[in-house]
Amino acid sequence: MSDLERAKNALASDSSITLAMCKDGVVFTDTRKGVAPLVAAAESGADYSGYCAADRIVGKAAAMLYALLKVKEVYAEVLSKRGAETLSRFGIAYSYSVMTEFIVNRRGDGECPMEEAVKDAPEPSEALEKIKNKIALMKKEAAK
Repeated sequence: MSDLERAKNALASDSSITLAMCKDGVVFTDTRKGVAPLVAAAESGADYSGYCAADRIVGKAAAMLYALLKVKEVYAEVLSKRGAETLSRFGIAYSYSVMTEFIVNRRGDGECPMEEAVKDAPEPSEALEKIKNKIALMKKEAAK
Protein backbone atom coordinates (compact mmCIF):
# COMPACT_ATOMS: atom_id res chain seq x y z
CA MET A 1 0.00 0.00 0.00
CA SER A 2 1.33 3.44 -0.92
CA ASP A 3 1.80 6.29 1.54
CA LEU A 4 -1.04 8.19 -0.14
CA GLU A 5 -3.36 5.19 0.21
CA ARG A 6 -2.44 4.90 3.90
CA ALA A 7 -3.18 8.60 4.42
CA LYS A 8 -6.50 8.31 2.56
CA ASN A 9 -7.47 5.24 4.62
CA ALA A 10 -6.69 7.11 7.84
CA LEU A 11 -8.81 10.08 6.71
CA ALA A 12 -11.69 7.76 5.80
CA SER A 13 -11.46 5.82 9.07
CA ASP A 14 -12.76 8.61 11.33
CA SER A 15 -14.91 11.61 10.43
CA SER A 16 -13.22 13.72 13.13
CA ILE A 17 -9.87 13.45 11.33
CA THR A 18 -9.30 16.46 9.07
CA LEU A 19 -5.76 15.70 7.92
CA ALA A 20 -3.66 12.56 7.56
CA MET A 21 -0.03 12.58 6.44
CA CYS A 22 2.17 9.59 5.72
CA LYS A 23 5.78 8.88 4.83
CA ASP A 24 7.50 5.51 4.78
CA GLY A 25 4.36 3.85 6.13
CA VAL A 26 4.13 6.04 9.24
CA VAL A 27 0.84 7.93 9.48
CA PHE A 28 -0.11 10.83 11.71
CA THR A 29 -3.49 12.50 11.88
CA ASP A 30 -4.98 15.76 13.13
CA THR A 31 -8.51 16.76 14.07
CA ARG A 32 -8.18 20.56 14.09
CA LYS A 33 -10.30 22.39 11.54
CA GLY A 34 -9.24 24.54 8.61
CA VAL A 35 -5.57 25.23 7.98
CA ALA A 36 -4.65 25.00 11.68
CA PRO A 37 -2.85 21.62 11.34
CA LEU A 38 -0.81 22.89 8.38
CA VAL A 39 0.11 26.15 10.09
CA ALA A 40 1.25 24.17 13.13
CA ALA A 41 3.29 21.85 10.90
CA ALA A 42 4.89 24.81 9.12
CA GLU A 43 5.81 26.44 12.42
CA SER A 44 7.13 23.22 14.00
CA GLY A 45 10.37 23.18 12.06
CA ALA A 46 9.87 19.46 11.34
CA ASP A 47 10.77 18.08 7.91
CA TYR A 48 7.66 17.12 5.93
CA SER A 49 9.36 16.85 2.55
CA GLY A 50 8.25 13.75 0.70
CA TYR A 51 5.09 13.20 2.75
CA CYS A 52 1.76 12.31 1.20
CA ALA A 53 -1.33 14.04 2.60
CA ALA A 54 -5.05 13.36 2.63
CA ASP A 55 -7.16 16.38 3.54
CA ARG A 56 -10.86 17.18 3.72
CA ILE A 57 -10.67 20.59 2.01
CA VAL A 58 -7.81 22.13 0.01
CA GLY A 59 -7.94 25.63 -1.40
CA LYS A 60 -5.09 27.95 -2.29
CA ALA A 61 -4.27 28.61 1.39
CA ALA A 62 -3.77 24.91 2.17
CA ALA A 63 -2.00 24.34 -1.16
CA MET A 64 0.50 27.10 -0.37
CA LEU A 65 1.17 25.51 3.01
CA TYR A 66 1.67 22.10 1.39
CA ALA A 67 4.19 23.76 -0.94
CA LEU A 68 5.95 25.29 2.06
CA LEU A 69 6.09 21.86 3.71
CA LYS A 70 7.38 20.30 0.46
CA VAL A 71 4.91 17.41 0.47
CA LYS A 72 5.01 15.30 -2.66
CA GLU A 73 1.35 14.39 -3.09
CA VAL A 74 -2.06 15.55 -1.84
CA TYR A 75 -5.50 13.98 -1.96
CA ALA A 76 -8.41 16.34 -1.23
CA GLU A 77 -12.02 15.39 -0.72
CA VAL A 78 -12.81 18.93 -1.95
CA LEU A 79 -10.29 20.90 -4.01
CA SER A 80 -10.71 24.43 -5.33
CA LYS A 81 -9.51 25.44 -8.78
CA ARG A 82 -6.98 27.87 -7.25
CA GLY A 83 -5.82 25.08 -4.94
CA ALA A 84 -5.24 22.78 -7.92
CA GLU A 85 -3.40 25.53 -9.83
CA THR A 86 -1.17 26.16 -6.81
CA LEU A 87 -0.35 22.49 -6.27
CA SER A 88 0.52 22.17 -9.97
CA ARG A 89 2.65 25.31 -9.89
CA PHE A 90 4.79 23.86 -7.10
CA GLY A 91 5.06 20.39 -8.65
CA ILE A 92 2.85 18.63 -6.11
CA ALA A 93 0.88 15.68 -7.49
CA TYR A 94 -2.79 15.78 -6.50
CA SER A 95 -6.08 13.94 -6.74
CA TYR A 96 -9.53 14.81 -5.46
CA SER A 97 -13.15 13.72 -5.16
CA VAL A 98 -14.85 17.07 -5.85
CA MET A 99 -13.50 20.13 -7.69
CA THR A 100 -15.08 23.46 -6.77
CA GLU A 101 -14.70 27.04 -7.96
CA PHE A 102 -13.71 28.24 -4.48
CA ILE A 103 -13.78 27.17 -0.83
CA VAL A 104 -16.88 28.38 1.01
CA ASN A 105 -16.66 29.89 4.51
CA ARG A 106 -18.13 28.04 7.50
CA ARG A 107 -21.32 30.15 7.41
CA GLY A 108 -21.84 29.14 3.80
CA ASP A 109 -22.36 32.71 2.62
CA GLY A 110 -19.07 33.59 0.95
CA GLU A 111 -15.47 32.67 0.32
CA CYS A 112 -13.27 31.18 3.02
CA PRO A 113 -11.34 33.97 4.80
CA MET A 114 -8.07 32.04 4.42
CA GLU A 115 -8.59 31.93 0.66
CA GLU A 116 -9.22 35.66 0.61
CA ALA A 117 -6.09 36.24 2.70
CA VAL A 118 -3.77 34.47 0.23
CA LYS A 119 -5.51 35.40 -3.01
CA ASP A 120 -2.59 37.60 -4.13
CA ALA A 121 0.24 35.83 -2.28
CA PRO A 122 2.78 34.56 -4.85
CA GLU A 123 5.01 32.57 -2.48
CA PRO A 124 4.32 30.04 0.29
CA SER A 125 6.25 31.94 2.98
CA GLU A 126 4.22 35.09 2.26
CA ALA A 127 1.02 33.02 2.32
CA LEU A 128 1.90 31.66 5.78
CA GLU A 129 2.32 35.20 7.14
CA LYS A 130 -0.97 36.34 5.58
CA ILE A 131 -2.76 33.30 7.04
CA LYS A 132 -1.32 33.89 10.52
CA ASN A 133 -2.29 37.57 10.35
CA LYS A 134 -5.84 36.70 9.29
CA ILE A 135 -6.19 34.13 12.10
CA ALA A 136 -4.98 36.71 14.65
CA LEU A 137 -7.43 39.30 13.30
CA MET A 138 -10.33 36.82 13.41
CA LYS A 139 -9.50 35.86 17.03
CA LYS A 140 -9.35 39.54 17.98
CA GLU A 141 -12.73 40.23 16.33
CA ALA A 142 -14.29 37.16 18.00
CA ALA A 143 -13.12 38.39 21.41
CA LYS A 144 -15.00 41.69 21.05
